[in-house]
Amino acid sequence: MEIEEAADLVRKSVAPILDSEPCALESAFGRVLAKDVFAPIDLPPYAKSAMDGYAVRAADTEGASAEKPVRLKVLGELFAGDWKEIPFRENSAVRVMTGSPVPKGYDAVVMQEDTDCGQEEVLICKSVRPLQNYCAQGEDAKKGERLLPAGTRLGRAEIAVLASLGLARVQAKRPARVSILCVGSELADPCLESEAGPKLAPGKIYSSLGSALSCSVKDAGFVVAALKILADDESLIASEIKNAARGSDIVITTGGVSVGKKDFLPKVLKTINAKPLFCGVNVQPGTPTRASLLDGKLILSLSGNPFAALANFDLYFYEAAARLMECDSFLPRRTEAVLQDDYKKASPRRRLLRARLDGGKVFLPAQNHASSVIVNLIGCNCYVDVPAGKTLLAGDEVFVWNMGGAL
Repeated sequence: MEIEEAADLVRKSVAPILDSEPCALESAFGRVLAKDVFAPIDLPPYAKSAMDGYAVRAADTEGASAEKPVRLKVLGELFAGDWKEIPFRENSAVRVMTGSPVPKGYDAVVMQEDTDCGQEEVLICKSVRPLQNYCAQGEDAKKGERLLPAGTRLGRAEIAVLASLGLARVQAKRPARVSILCVGSELADPCLESEAGPKLAPGKIYSSLGSALSCSVKDAGFVVAALKILADDESLIASEIKNAARGSDIVITTGGVSVGKKDFLPKVLKTINAKPLFCGVNVQPGTPTRASLLDGKLILSLSGNPFAALANFDLYFYEAAARLMECDSFLPRRTEAVLQDDYKKASPRRRLLRARLDGGKVFLPAQNHASSVIVNLIGCNCYVDVPAGKTLLAGDEVFVWNMGGAL
């Protein structure tokens, strides 16, 4: 099955999360709105100055120049945070600072650099047009206007808008719960080592995938419901997958998914009556990747090789996330770029290469793209999508997938 077919099956098989909860603004980053947000006030709530200078009626400055300045009476002074009524009079001005209110009747602000900075009277040396250097009430948003629709993922711009409206809480979708089960008797937990230093037993390796996938889940704004290392034991794996499915929206497994004597995942999934969505994808690395449904919960089973697991996680997990949260900003992005390095090793399958995308150019930081190698992932932010049987040369236009689903 091709990547696109597999991703489509994942997307169509996952049911959206319908639960929502109030969420405080300070913890709303990365969350997904459950309800539309309407502006409760005008933004800004009053006309204000965009400059230090003098609020004027633009018509009163007509023809002003350094040679023939216009003289205006100064009726008062306002700073940011001030509020007082200053009735408008023709041929008058009000001294204002950036962010201070502009009294009614005045429709522009002259920068102080274009004046003599007078206190009782001011000489205006440059005319202004209506609304110049002036922020009108409601110019950013009008009261009652829908600013953020349900399904919006809250990044820093959205958080800034909510804060500017004085909204301390929003209704957000319940974050997805994800369980991560790393299968392999060879795996040691790096978090259990003593401060004295690592004491890795012969035949063991530290599990890297649990930590990496946990970071990705949290970065998506989701909850890691479980993070476990499991030995190669059929009954244990079956029990843990069933327990994880009961308390999670998605279960991620790594390892045990291929054809080795102790690759028990395919048999276990069949034993627990998980419905297969796809079993194997036409891509390297991660050809044995599979997805299943157990009681409506997605089980995404990845290779135990770190690069293979992370690449295929990025392809399918964010498809599921977009459907769960009904928010397309999670979706993997595939764009075009110009390759800056040669890649001359043709693969019988479609291949993903770790790479770095920068301003429309994509670089291959290393030539070793083995699925077990992770050190040269550092600094990478995308995957080059290489068609089966193809080699690439610097200057070729290629397709790249973004790495991860961060805002």
